[in-house]
Amino acid sequence: MTTEPLPQNAAPTRPHAIPSYLDSTHLGPWAIYLEQVERVTPYLGKLSYWVETLKRPKRILIVDVPIHLDNGTVAHFEGYRVQHNTSRGPAKGGVRYHQDVTLSEVMALSAWMTVKNAAVNLPYGGGKGGIRIDPRGYSQGELERLTRRYTTEIGLVIGPEKDIPAPDVNTNPQVMAWMMDTYSMNTGKTSTGVVTGKPVSLGGSLGRSDATGRGVFVTGAEAMKKLGMPLEGARVAVQGFGNVGNAAARIFHDAGARIVAIQDVTGTIASEAGIDPYTALEHLKTTGRIVDLPGSETLTQDEFWDVTSEVLIPAALENQLTADNAGRIRARVVVEGANGPTTPAADDILRERGVTVVPDVLANAGGVTVSYFEWVQDFSSFFWTEAEINARLERLMREAFASLWEVSQRHGVTLRTAAFIVACTRVLEARQLRGLYP
Repeated sequence: MTTEPLPQNAAPTRPHAIPSYLDSTHLGPWAIYLEQVERVTPYLGKLSYWVETLKRPKRILIVDVPIHLDNGTVAHFEGYRVQHNTSRGPAKGGVRYHQDVTLSEVMALSAWMTVKNAAVNLPYGGGKGGIRIDPRGYSQGELERLTRRYTTEIGLVIGPEKDIPAPDVNTNPQVMAWMMDTYSMNTGKTSTGVVTGKPVSLGGSLGRSDATGRGVFVTGAEAMKKLGMPLEGARVAVQGFGNVGNAAARIFHDAGARIVAIQDVTGTIASEAGIDPYTALEHLKTTGRIVDLPGSETLTQDEFWDVTSEVLIPAALENQLTADNAGRIRARVVVEGANGPTTPAADDILRERGVTVVPDVLANAGGVTVSYFEWVQDFSSFFWTEAEINARLERLMREAFASLWEVSQRHGVTLRTAAFIVACTRVLEARQLRGLYP
């Protein structure tokens, strides 16, 4: 297995006591993030003096979220809001509703938001939130009560200039509308800037719904261009067909690529001739599942990893590409639509096999970039056209990709390590300049 070269005279790591909530036996996704920080530390030079800043969230809030259910009983859910770092600006990151949400996961996601925002040079730190619940088992009214109670419980740490939530897994513009309204009622004034990803009629931004998928397409296309790969006719496999996956599939399809496989929680389909993502989306809405789409064959969940493609887009959850399946990947480019879909061990295998990985902290930054545009528009009460937003997004993503590509070539490292070099340098420079108070 190959490893990335280390610079000469790298500063040594500085050992410190590990907080109890970071017990090494219960690290989960947080362990992946910590290993990524360890890998980048030798490239930080004198800034490595501050590297422990990156290994400890600034603030962790765990809340009880009790609600009245429709059947007259009371149910309790565990909610989280983690602010990983605010050296460069207010915390920014989504809120997810999922039955497998854990503190380790939310911590890791908040840290990746710190890196993501710094990598594309947005004036934000990193934050993330979540509630451990399977929303499919609850009514609209129950989810509204859940959202409003959760917003009230975390209300002391969020705000337009403190921490700005956004949609994530199983949350949407309606959830953001409830959050905005609840925060506004509790503060006594309408505060549209407290969340992003809102409905357009409540201060949301045009272009937000497809923004993350559009960023996946832009960075994926830029990687293909650097590698001399034609986009027309290129085969694309997509894991996850929610907001990010289906948007990326549609935009790649519109650009002339062929979607040869789609996997979601309901099943896996494939077609060498190509799958029309618009038809697949309508089929999913009508039947409730992706399988049995006319013109496609059904695969097992595991067979998805054996599909031959030029581009693979993991756009589901974290830890999908592991040491167990990375050797089976038949794509030249992996574009991470999800957060943390590739483990460090899988990263090493893919690098050894010559597979280029466009990391999540760059590839899926389109969503937070347009969230930034929304935040700016809310403050000024002046709104841009969708064409303006898409043009600004594509320009920023291309510039960020070019910058990270140059760093990766200069140091002989992966795009992920390059992104961490750039992002961690920016965060730690801010930490150093601000100093410690008191």
